[in-house]
Amino acid sequence: MPTVNQNTPNLTRDEAAERGRLVEVESYHVALDLRGAEDPSATSFRSSSVIEFTATPGAATWVDFLGEAVMEVRLNGRILDEAMVHDGARIRLAGLAERNRVEITARALYSTSGEGLHRFTDPADGRTYLYTQCEPADARRFFPCFEQPDLKARISFTVLAPQGWHVSANGAAVSEDPVSTEDGLPAGVRWEFAPTPPMSSYLAAVIAGPYHRVVDAWTSPDGGRSVPLAAYCRASLAEHFDAERIFALTKAGLDFFDRTFGEAGGGVAYPWGKYEQTFVPEYNLGAMENPGLVTFTEQYVFTSRAADSQYEGRANTLMHEMAHMWFGDLVTMRWWDDLWLKESFADFMGTFAVDRATDWNTAWVNFANRRKAWAYLQDQLPTTHPVIADIADLEAAEQNFDGITYAKGASVLKQLVAYVGEEAFFAAAREYFRDNAYGNAALADLLRALEAAQEPGQRRDLGAWAAAWLCTSGLSVLEPVVESEGGRLTRVAVRQTAVDPVTGRAALRPHRLRVGLFSHDGDGRLVRTASADVEVDGELTEVPGLAGRAAPELVLVNDEDLTYAKVRLDTASERTVREGLGDIADPLARALCWTALWHAARDGETPAERYVDAVERFATAETTVGVQLAVLDNARTAIERYTHGEARASLRSRYLAAVVRELRAAAPGSDQQLAWARALAAGSRYGGGQLGLVRGLLEGTETVRGLAVDQDLRWSLLQALAAQGQADAAELDAELGRDRTAKGRVGHTVALAARPRAEAKRAAWESAVGDESLSNELLGATVEGFMCGLEALRQPYTERYFALLRDVWSERSQELATRIVTGLYPADATLAWDQAPEENPVLVRTDEWLADNADVPAALRRLVVEARDHLHRALRAQDRSRAG
Repeated sequence: MPTVNQNTPNLTRDEAAERGRLVEVESYHVALDLRGAEDPSATSFRSSSVIEFTATPGAATWVDFLGEAVMEVRLNGRILDEAMVHDGARIRLAGLAERNRVEITARALYSTSGEGLHRFTDPADGRTYLYTQCEPADARRFFPCFEQPDLKARISFTVLAPQGWHVSANGAAVSEDPVSTEDGLPAGVRWEFAPTPPMSSYLAAVIAGPYHRVVDAWTSPDGGRSVPLAAYCRASLAEHFDAERIFALTKAGLDFFDRTFGEAGGGVAYPWGKYEQTFVPEYNLGAMENPGLVTFTEQYVFTSRAADSQYEGRANTLMHEMAHMWFGDLVTMRWWDDLWLKESFADFMGTFAVDRATDWNTAWVNFANRRKAWAYLQDQLPTTHPVIADIADLEAAEQNFDGITYAKGASVLKQLVAYVGEEAFFAAAREYFRDNAYGNAALADLLRALEAAQEPGQRRDLGAWAAAWLCTSGLSVLEPVVESEGGRLTRVAVRQTAVDPVTGRAALRPHRLRVGLFSHDGDGRLVRTASADVEVDGELTEVPGLAGRAAPELVLVNDEDLTYAKVRLDTASERTVREGLGDIADPLARALCWTALWHAARDGETPAERYVDAVERFATAETTVGVQLAVLDNARTAIERYTHGEARASLRSRYLAAVVRELRAAAPGSDQQLAWARALAAGSRYGGGQLGLVRGLLEGTETVRGLAVDQDLRWSLLQALAAQGQADAAELDAELGRDRTAKGRVGHTVALAARPRAEAKRAAWESAVGDESLSNELLGATVEGFMCGLEALRQPYTERYFALLRDVWSERSQELATRIVTGLYPADATLAWDQAPEENPVLVRTDEWLADNADVPAALRRLVVEARDHLHRALRAQDRSRAG
């Protein structure tokens, strides 16, 4: 029987469209035998699918499956020769009838890459846990299926699992019955789950293991409906699991979405029966919206001190996934071109729901500072793409789970809500759900609903809006034109420049935004003194409502962050911000000014040192801890990537001295204190003169009042010491002996690979590229550690990196290959004193590889092109730093 290369065989859009014309799927019954999962020598498990479907009579098609082997294929009662019909990725079916039943028995492989059915052994207690992750096309790794989003079907599961395990799936549990020992497998329990409503295969989900389980229920505000709730985590994390807080958020979210999308407003009530949430190890994503069984990274189970921004981030993710129950699960895109139809909406709704349904009042501040920063970065790469992307195949789909699809799309939707009005937007959403429930839709379906929801005399041209915002690439740059005389404004205008980097053509967009004026008040705060709304359209738009106002100290285009654009400051405003950023009273306005300074540093318009100066002076005044953590991360990047090599040591030392000063001055036990402590540990990986304090905090000979040096912080401090050659393997092994947890294993792996010794780098390299038993998380940790320390220690691996790219892409799954390709790229190359950016050897070698390997898969080429662009930007910034 044939076996399969575990690299993901591709599926093209055209192939999927043709299969979609031939086939309609009614149901799957999937049976999984997981009784042998606790045996580490068992690499596979029995998986069978019974698929009922209709087809064009006489047609031929295929079922997707990636696994160890196919043992039997029975089509309409006729046994097929599995060796003839299975090529390792597809099971060919010919001579189809109008109604068909195919029964496939196979052996699927346990995964360690986070794709398909992932198996994890807890180092804390040796117990085994399983969970599935299928997007975009990994359901075929654990059961045979028609793997494309428009072939929806009802899915039911039967799962045989060891005794004492909890098992769950998308549908409600129907029964649990003991099964006896058979086929050499131990006794266990047979779990039966009810069929789901029609859904796409990538949403199929199963968890199995000795999970800690907590239950609750949500009752609708009118008391008429009840939804069972459950939350799961590993048993060894149970003491840290704040299930009550998670359930409180879940209920607040269901209340909100029931009001917003539910039947009372003419929409669709929560459609999936139960609502369970599982926090799982070694997860590649933040979360996944499987109907009835949402999975989250267990990084959201906080085992050490967590800042309020981390709790808010978890709430945002929870609301994001809940929004998917409608956007994506109930109504699904036909193909991955319209991935934004679910991810952009969920990203927008996650922030919107946190803002409206919880006590946090910083949701849009953190969106502006974190999520949009991701989009701005992605949208300036040569590989950027429109929100509605051209997704020719599955490899391209996997690469497009990016800042454009999520955060730019969400930003654009925020603009759309302002454009058509909140009431019309949500009325359209309810109509869209009602009309397309359990089916597939495209942009045209949404636009029709939006146009119908607007008042007749106030209708916007949504076709033009979609063409400008969803079908072009790149960032608009907005900057104020300010003229004044005698202390009064005589003119304010907004200048827009925008070039689509994909087409090279001008791409001016309509922006509905606000221009704010700020000046110091009597208490020394920079406060908003006036603002005006304006619809920017074209290269230059006047803002007549501000003429005659007192000349301000700061003019802020896109005040309150209503549109998606890079904002520049005029000369006077930049001077105000650099002298008084901490005085800005409004946290969102302050976050936007931080972003403007960061853009100036990244773009090489100002030396990166000036951004670090601002962080040293004003980060302590930042009250939104999520923003504070972001600017501290940016400061480290500015030093280690964007500052010229010869200036780094002194800047690093000065910056870390400021970090220590603020660490000691911060309120004991505060989130701000924690932020400074994390900045100390992360920055000290590169040196900087504070290693004595790092060692003292670790050993308890130095203390900072109120600072808990818990296990997460201990590993961060140890990694800094290891990267600087001040912690050896024996010390790291001893720490692991005290912390035999999954996090401890990751922390230990990073620290071992971080040591600045040639043999440590060699071992890390060989492990990352040669040890295929490494799980996704441990591979990531190995790569992270390898990239720590002196650049000179990694220079011998540059040529080896380029030599392995083709083999890695062909031999590893896309998830693992991506970690290697992006993580091991020599991105920290430094500009020599007499060298132009384009002359840097790593950049030159990258260009040679790209020229010599034009035939590589597009997804691999994209990763290398993006890595090259990040490096080129850093080298240009170093050049600007050198010029002063």
